[in-house]
Amino acid sequence: MGDVKGFLKFKRKTTEYRPVCERLKDYSEVLVVPKPEHSQEQASRCMDCGIPFCHWGCPIGNYIPDWNDAVFRGHWEKAFGLLDATNNLPEITGRICPAPCEYACVLGINDDPVTIREDEEAIIEYAFKRGLIKPQPPKKRTGKKVAVIGSGPSGLSCAHQLNKAGHLVTIFERDDKIGGILRYGIPDFKLEKWILDRRISMLEKEGITFKTSVSAGVDYPVSRLKREFDAICLACGSRESRDLVIEGRQLKGIHFAMDYLIQSNKRIAGDKFGKKELIDAKGKKVVVIGGGDTGADCVGTAHRQAASCVTQIEIMPMPAACRTKDFPWPKYPMLLKSSTSHEEGGKRDWSVLTKKFIGQNGELKKLSCVRVEFVKDAKGCPLMKEAAGSGFEIEADLAILALGFLHPQKEGPIKELKLELDARGNVKTDENFMTSVKGIFSAGDMRRGQSLIVWAISEGRRAAFQIDKYLMGDSTLPIL
Repeated sequence: MGDVKGFLKFKRKTTEYRPVCERLKDYSEVLVVPKPEHSQEQASRCMDCGIPFCHWGCPIGNYIPDWNDAVFRGHWEKAFGLLDATNNLPEITGRICPAPCEYACVLGINDDPVTIREDEEAIIEYAFKRGLIKPQPPKKRTGKKVAVIGSGPSGLSCAHQLNKAGHLVTIFERDDKIGGILRYGIPDFKLEKWILDRRISMLEKEGITFKTSVSAGVDYPVSRLKREFDAICLACGSRESRDLVIEGRQLKGIHFAMDYLIQSNKRIAGDKFGKKELIDAKGKKVVVIGGGDTGADCVGTAHRQAASCVTQIEIMPMPAACRTKDFPWPKYPMLLKSSTSHEEGGKRDWSVLTKKFIGQNGELKKLSCVRVEFVKDAKGCPLMKEAAGSGFEIEADLAILALGFLHPQKEGPIKELKLELDARGNVKTDENFMTSVKGIFSAGDMRRGQSLIVWAISEGRRAAFQIDKYLMGDSTLPIL
């Protein structure tokens, strides 16, 4: 490393965010891209570890110590080359990845870890700004055709890798624009869509074909896909939302988080919605049920829509602020995390179970809740119990269900191909990412289940390796 004592000289300094009073007025990105000198200082904290466990924590195996060293020395082009070798969407992960690599950082044992995610963002934005990223279509085509169904992070990464191998790749997307969850599930204040469009434009120039507003298995039969393509990769995500089937669920004013976020993103893009279908938090008392990242995104969106108040509730207990014995280093710990949305206001509450929705004239007015506690049964398994006499109500005009996702939607390719599913309802594959139907592969949340975007990228890359091997007998693509 360039400075083996860098971690002793400098403390961790995270990237700045725009002031709350300013960012609540718009949907522009809250993050401020770090200046080169800031990143160079922070990169110097990366130690000369004997074993860099950040590699173990990163699902795509980023060359973290190597590109941190290059950044410290000011060798930005080298840093970009190293980053580009393992990550197809670093401008995305550099903004919204929860950075499991940082929790595996050796420095994190007794100090604050290296700002790996922010250094990653600094590298890729430097590369775009300096024109280091240019279309690189393959020099030779194999003549093989591959269809990728779904244009989220897994689909884009898979297509990118297969295109590099020289195959003719077509991405099919049922929505009107490319990007999947990146475009419609992530708010603009975390990921502005020009960032996504910039990458899509590059992929298009490299030879990937995009077909939007096409639902594979519905208006484009799978039988036709199998006829026209030598291999198919299903990367449709996990879009079946978990519901809360309790008394009062039919009341107006209760919506799934993804419906809320998708509509918000489309409105920002200029789409218009009628009064009956509009989901707007303006002037309303909003309750977000679910304490994860999607719930936090709903909190930030409600703030920007001028909700009168926002409350986020979670059934699980409040996480610890620091590592416990249950999550020793280098495991990814379940810690209390406050996003930029939480910094903007609102209230959070834990160990809360929603018992029923209360309404008036068919519209939501309140949530009836109780406190819960978790104890262990005779086998040592956690058991949830309602705390006696803990019932209370929360006023609400709008309730957002951010309870995660169950499995991929069955209509379309899964049903038409009669694909075998695993115990959780996800598409079952063998070790080569191939489904129960020969020549049909699957990757991402559709195969793995709901997970992180960085895992989706990893899935797409690994599936591409297996598809290339299936088509050509061997593959020169990286296996990770």
